[in-house]
Formats: sequence, C-alpha cells, structure tokens
Amino acid sequence: MNLNKYSILAIDDDPDVLTAVRLLLKPEVKEIATEKNPENIPSLLAKQSFDLLLLDMNFKASINTGNEGIYWLKRIKELQPNMAVIMITAYGDIDLAVRSLKEGAADFIVKPWHNEKLLGTIEDALKSKGFSKTKSSLPVKDSVLGKELLGHSEVMQDIFYKIEKIAPTDANVLILGENGTGKDLIAKAIHERSLRADKPFVKVDVGALTESLFESELFGHKKGAFTDAKEDRVGRFESANEGTLFLDEIGNISLSQQARLLTVLQNRYITRLGSNQPVPIDIRLICATNIPLNELANENRFRKDLIYRINTVEITVPPLRKRGEDILLLAKHFVKLYSNKYMKPSIGFDEAALQKLLHYHYPGNVRELQYTIERAIIMSDGDVLQPKDLIFSPIESVPVAVAEPDDLNLSSIEKNTILRVIEKHNGNITKAAKELGLTRTALYRRLSKYDI
Repeated sequence: MNLNKYSILAIDDDPDVLTAVRLLLKPEVKEIATEKNPENIPSLLAKQSFDLLLLDMNFKASINTGNEGIYWLKRIKELQPNMAVIMITAYGDIDLAVRSLKEGAADFIVKPWHNEKLLGTIEDALKSKGFSKTKSSLPVKDSVLGKELLGHSEVMQDIFYKIEKIAPTDANVLILGENGTGKDLIAKAIHERSLRADKPFVKVDVGALTESLFESELFGHKKGAFTDAKEDRVGRFESANEGTLFLDEIGNISLSQQARLLTVLQNRYITRLGSNQPVPIDIRLICATNIPLNELANENRFRKDLIYRINTVEITVPPLRKRGEDILLLAKHFVKLYSNKYMKPSIGFDEAALQKLLHYHYPGNVRELQYTIERAIIMSDGDVLQPKDLIFSPIESVPVAVAEPDDLNLSSIEKNTILRVIEKHNGNITKAAKELGLTRTALYRRLSKYDI
C-alpha cells in the first residue's frame, strides 16, 4: 500500500518517541505532524484534516493508568468519528489497549515496536478507515485457538485477542489462574501463533522438581557430575532452544531455585552440572501459576525481580464459574469428543441437565467438567443425559449442611466451623484446610469423623 497520500498526526509526551515516528514516516507519508500536549488535539483537528492519528495511552509521568489515552480517544471520536486512531502502549497496558478497541480505536501498537510492524498496522488501519474495530466486531468462533481452547464469553474473547497480539512478539508471558482452567492450552496457543511455531515447545512442571533435580532437569549435566549421571544429558533450556519453554507451577519453586533461574534469564546462558562451559540459550519464556499475583509478590515467597523478569505480559484465566454460557459450549464439546471415543451414538442433554451444569460452581474448573462429562457418557444407557447422569467429582467438592448455630456442643461447633469454611471456599478442600490451619489429610479425617 502506498502511504504517500496520507497525513498522520502523532501525539506523545515523549520527544524521543515523536522523533522516532517522524524519522520513520517522513519518507513514507504525505505529512507527519507531531504534538507533545494532548490538550492541543481539538485545535489541531479543527485546523487540519488528518487521515490517521497515533495516540499514546499515558501522558502524565506520575499516572500510568492509560485513562488519559482513553479520554482523548473518546474526544477524538466525538470530534471526528471516522478518524482512524492507533493507540501506542507498553506491554503492561495490554488490558487498557484492548479496552481502547471497545472505544473505537482501529488497533494498538506495543512499544518498543519494529518499524515494519508499525507501518503494517498503519496500512491496515487506513485500508479500513472509518471502521471501528470494537470487541463485538472481533470474530467469535467455537474454536478460536485450537480444538480445546473454546469460549464465547467476553472474558475469553479478551484472552483470545491478547494471545493474537502477544504471540508474534518475544515477550515473556505469565499466565495466572486456578487449577484446571486451561493455562497449558493458552501457553501452547501462544507458541503456535509465534514466530517460533516450527521450533520446540517444551513444558516443565517445575513445582514438582526437588532441589537435587532442579538444575539437572533444567540445565542438564555432564557424565559423572553426580552418582547417577551415567551419560551427558541436555536440559530443558537447551531442548527448547529457539523455541518456547513453558514453566508450569512457577509459584511453587523455592527461593534458591528462583535465584538460579533468575541468573539464567539475566545472562541468557546455562551451564550444565559438572561443566564450566557456558551454553547460550535463545528461548521464549512462558510461565504459569495458580497463585494470585498479590500473594506471589510476597518477598518471603517469591523474588520480585524474578516476577518482573517473567511477567512482561500477564494473562489471567477466569475460573469456569465466571464464564457463563461457556460451560454449555464446553460440555457439548466434551459430549461430542467422548461419544466418538467410546463409540456411542450422538448424545444430547435434557434441559434440566443443562441447568444443573450452569448452576454448579466447578472447584475443579474445566478439568472437572471434562471428567464429569466423560463419566456420564461411559455410564449412560440412553441418548439424552439427565441430571442424575451428571455426578460431580467428590475430590474437591463437599456437600454443605451447616449445623444449627445455637448448638453449643464442642463437637458441633467444630463441625459447624469446618462446614462454614468449606462453604466459604465453594467446597475447595485445599483452601479450607489452609484457613483452618490444618493439612488436607487432617481435614479429611475430621470430615470422616463427622460423616460429612
């Protein structure tokens, strides 16, 4: 596309950014105008007609909420509804950038950008000038990012859009979410849409590695490095070279393991156990944890410098109970999957069964729904699943029947307290045990004692 007939206005309070934009676009476009103060936008648009506007998300050094950019985007759309606007944002403002699409931005560009990427984004915006790429205009598909990563809900469409924007970069990604929400599927989807898609995707459950295995598993070892090292072994970092390394359950590694991992990420090379020879590594890092970020940020638990290193971009996966009609979408997907697997005829749902699925709280998330449907398909004799066919897992969920509050018997008080805490955590035994100051085993003993 030839840009030499278009006029572009760039608004950013960073003079270096404006200089870079001016140098890039001056030989490409008819005119490039720049402005540091967004307060001058109305007068600039009144004096001259521009085809496209590049708008920074933040203008106040002490405030980085992105609200300034959203405010000025709305003003621009009031003044010139058909103006194509591209937001300029940093990695940490991806959520706000997605929000800007709802407000009428044509697209956004993440800084620091590649010049070819910025020119391509400008070309795409000008080709569709006058079209507001709002959330509702984004494609909604049953299987947007693979055969198993499904979602019509707004929260999942947000995630799908983030993945499409983030994947082509080499930004490190931290995926947050409860167990069973599909964090590993999101990591794989990012890799498959990255520039490293034809290279290895290596997954490591680092939370399961002992102190003695951590370095050998991740960095490799030389023959004779320790008693059982009978041959040279390549570690997971080297196996993932030029590809993607996915470290699952990153929140469960010790502080000493964190220190060793940080050193590798900073220096970009590993040293095998038993060797002094550094080996350069080139990986895209994706990490995941079920620990909320505010808990992870506790310095007694996790190093903040490592959080910053692994968290260039953050994706929070919602629990299934917050995904609304996605529950039914996923249930129907699993019915089809397991009907084929177990060679059953096409099976449907009774309306009451659908309502039961919608109103359950899913402490085990998508994984629990999947196993529930698989079990129902195996045990069902008919071609329509009834509510009685849907038996949810007893592993995490405990039925709650709270004792009468005026019963002051000591055993009744203990039973009542346990039931209330379990109810508070929606049947999640792990969280209930933690709040009660018990181990899971001790809590299960009490549940058995009180026949709960």
